[in-house]
Amino acid sequence: MSALLPASPRAWFAAVVLALCAAMPVIAGAIDEPYYMDIFARMMIWAIAAVSLNLILGYGGMISFGHALYLGLGGYTVGICSYYGIDSALVQWPLALVIAALVALAFGAISLRTRGVYFIMITMALAQMVYFLAVSAEEYGSDDGLVIYTRSELGGGFDLNEPLHLYYTIFGCLLLALYFTRRLVASRFGMVVRGVQSNETRMETLGFATLRYRLAAFVIAGVMCAAAGVLSANVEKFVSPDALHWTRSGELIFMVVLGGMGSLFGPVAGALAFWLLAEVLSRFTEHWHLVFGPFLLLVILFARSGIDGLFGARDDAG
Repeated sequence: MSALLPASPRAWFAAVVLALCAAMPVIAGAIDEPYYMDIFARMMIWAIAAVSLNLILGYGGMISFGHALYLGLGGYTVGICSYYGIDSALVQWPLALVIAALVALAFGAISLRTRGVYFIMITMALAQMVYFLAVSAEEYGSDDGLVIYTRSELGGGFDLNEPLHLYYTIFGCLLLALYFTRRLVASRFGMVVRGVQSNETRMETLGFATLRYRLAAFVIAGVMCAAAGVLSANVEKFVSPDALHWTRSGELIFMVVLGGMGSLFGPVAGALAFWLLAEVLSRFTEHWHLVFGPFLLLVILFARSGIDGLFGARDDAG
């Protein structure tokens, strides 16, 4: 009987949004507006990055103002490899993920020994350190950024220079990120991470090495965000130090809070809302960011669970 019951409003919302993403190339072609396909491609990339941040922010309670660092690392790995004539995705993409994992492991080992505002400040300081390193790298464009002349080559007849191939690669990665996060959060590992957020002392008393679990989550989130950076570099064919700046991390936090922290699909909804608001508001003023501050305050005051909270209570896995 349970299989015959109607799906929850949350499930319907997620299905509609994902269906819209899947159908956007067809819709954009039908209305002769290919620009909308580009908008949705960028939105999905930011959604992947927001989902990765939500893993440590929403489920782990780790407020990182340096998460965009991994977005930039993924992009710069693709750009620098291409700069030296290495265009194979089989080299670029795994290398980007490995670099992000090593950096996240080192930075996480440092920052996770702090709490509260100290954790926020040290994650931002570490990210800014890499940002200034990128600005000073004249070989790779300094603050002007690095142009990527060739997109990653996947082979097997799959060409990222074809808009549909690139778009559905991003869509597939978004689905994979959601599926992986769902399974991870529902696993024993995910329950421990959530338990640490609720009461770390109790989890330590039960015998869990909480620092190791938090560090593992921190590394996984960094790797997922780097994957978004790899995709972004292929879409934009450009990467700059701006991708590493702490304000980018602030935008990711905004998306997670807007969509609903600690929910599976909330970050996707938050990324979609962010991009739609940005697209609409930018048509009226170049200072559209000023509108986001008051808007976020309204969300925090009157919709603390974000967009996801509009659909009622959720299960443990979000």
